[in-house]
Amino acid sequence: MQNLNEIDQLIKIISKLPGLGPKSAKRIILKLISNRDNILKPMIKALNDTNINISRCNKCGSLKSAKNCFNCDQGKKKLKKICIVENIADQWSIESSKIFEGYFHVLGGTINSSSNTKEDLLINALLNKVEQEKIEEIIIATSATVEGQTTAYYIKDSLKNFNVKISKLGQGLPIGGEIESLDDGTLHSAFKNRTGLNTDSD
Repeated sequence: MQNLNEIDQLIKIISKLPGLGPKSAKRIILKLISNRDNILKPMIKALNDTNINISRCNKCGSLKSAKNCFNCDQGKKKLKKICIVENIADQWSIESSKIFEGYFHVLGGTINSSSNTKEDLLINALLNKVEQEKIEEIIIATSATVEGQTTAYYIKDSLKNFNVKISKLGQGLPIGGEIESLDDGTLHSAFKNRTGLNTDSD
C-alpha cells in the first residue's frame, strides 16, 4: 500500500468507530475519495457543522443545537414523566418506539464506568427538574447489567426526599440487555410491565 500519511491517519480514526476495522476503513476511504463532490465534501461540511453546533445539554444530557435543547423545551407540554437512560442511542430507540411521552435524562454512562463521575451523570440537574417541573414519575431505563442496576439504585437513593413515583423497566428487558439493541415489541413490554422502586428494600 502506498505510504500516504493523510490516508493512514484517516484509517486510524475511522477504525475507532463501532463495528469497523482497518479493512472496512480502507473501503470507506476509497469510496469517499472516488466520490468527492457527492459524498466527501458534503460529509466534511456536515461534520464541521455538527462539531460547531451540536453539544451535550448540561441540564438533561441529551444532544442540543446551538440554539436550544428540544428535550428541555418540551416544558410547554407540561409533561410529568422523566425517562432516565444511559446514552443517546437508548433515547433514540425509545423515541422511535413511541411508547413514552415525557422528558429524557441521558446519563452518558453508568456510575461504574471508569470515564464517568457522579457529576457527569447530571444528577443534580435531574433533581432540579423533578422539583421545578413537579414531575410525577421517574422511569429508570438503565440496562440490565450490574453497572446499570447499580446506577438505578443510586438514582433511587438520590430521589428519596422527593414525592415522586420511581419505577424501572419490567418484564421484557432481558438480563444483561442493552436498551438500544431491543426491538419495539420488547420495549413496549418492558414499559408496560415496569415495577415500582419506592417500596423496595435496599
